[in-house]
Formats: sequence, C-alpha cells, structure tokens
Amino acid sequence: MREISFDTETTGLNPLDGDRLVEIGGVELMNLVPTGRVYHVYINPQRDMPEEAYRVHGLSAEFLADKPLFSEVADDFLEFVGDARLVIHNAPFDMGFINMELGRINRPPISNTQVLDTLKMARRKFPTGSASLDALCSRFGIDNSKRTKHGALLDAELLAEVYLELNGGKQKNLILSPDEVDSGKADEQGTIERAPAKQRSTKLVSRLTAEDIEQHQQFISAMKADPLWKKYM
Repeated sequence: MREISFDTETTGLNPLDGDRLVEIGGVELMNLVPTGRVYHVYINPQRDMPEEAYRVHGLSAEFLADKPLFSEVADDFLEFVGDARLVIHNAPFDMGFINMELGRINRPPISNTQVLDTLKMARRKFPTGSASLDALCSRFGIDNSKRTKHGALLDAELLAEVYLELNGGKQKNLILSPDEVDSGKADEQGTIERAPAKQRSTKLVSRLTAEDIEQHQQFISAMKADPLWKKYM
C-alpha cells in the first residue's frame, strides 16, 4: 500500500486569517517502509514572516523571497501525492493549509478520505500523556536530536518512523516473501492486517520431561478446588 508521511510549515496557525504555506515535505512509504523517494519544497508566501512562526521553523521572509509560488509547484506536488494516502500528525492543520492553497488556484481540495491522522491514532493507543511528535519519538526511542527547529521534511521522516511503531513496530515488517507483503491491507485507522500465518508442517517436540509432568499432576491433585483442566490430564 502506497502512503506518504507528510508535513508542512506555515506563517501561522490559521489560513483563514491570511497565513500561508512556506514548506512541504513528504516521504513515500510502501507497506509502511520508506522507499527513498521524497518530496520537498520551500514556498514563497508572498507576505511577511511573523516572529512567532520564525521561532518555530527558522524560515525568514528573506530566505523565502526567491522560492517558487505554490501555483508553480502544485502540479509536481499533486503528481507526487497521486492517490496515495497522506499520513499526517494533526491532519486538520496541514490539510487546512493545503486545501486553502489549492482553492486559491482553483484546484479541487484533497478529500479527508485520503488522509490518516496519526495524532488520533496515538491518542487512541496512548490515552494518557502527550501525543506530540516529540513525545512519541521519545516513547518509541526514535532519535529526534536533529529537530532543533521544525522542518517539513525532517518531521515527515520522523513521522514515518512513528507511524511504523504505531502499527506494531519493525518486527511487524519482518516479512519473508513478496506474497506476504502484497497481502497486507490497512483499515481506516491505518492498522495493517497481515495474512494468517502458515501452520507448521510438523509439531514442535515437547521439552517437558516425565518428571515435570508427574510433578505437575501431583500439584493439580493437591488442589482443594476441582480445576477445569483436571479433565485433560
């Protein structure tokens, strides 16, 4: 299944108040594993950079002045996304800006059905404690030491690792054949369901000794209650 771990940086918190996109980062995933293909672009917001936003991501108006407009990168962005699912931490925020920018150039919005919010996933899995990206990196032992400031591509890369852990971790991807990879299907929460494991051709040999069995039988016989499993002795 093709997905894109995705993040943006902006000039502020609300696209309805005139805030704009300044950076997009995306990491392509195939069956939860990064393929090495990424999308990254800085965008000229055609406005000033508030100090509060600059402190978050370090992108100044001067730095962004010669970068392309969103209208100039929209086709490349949409081609990269295609019909893949966008995996986003706090999706309403990023999609609010993406769809605002698409609307400004008369392009249709990206549907919510194409988006998975890992913040919701994390809060379901861990009802207590912080569910921020930094907190989840700490919980899963993911190195985020380079994240001195927010950056769309770096955050998308970290989110790809967090998303893998939210779906069961690296051991879940120790798959031995392409057929098993293709059999993985994700539900609307992003949980990957694998095909049932094949049964062993021969049963494992019991490691219990005759003495172990006898001692266990003596233990069961000495119990005052009549345990259910006694009938299977």
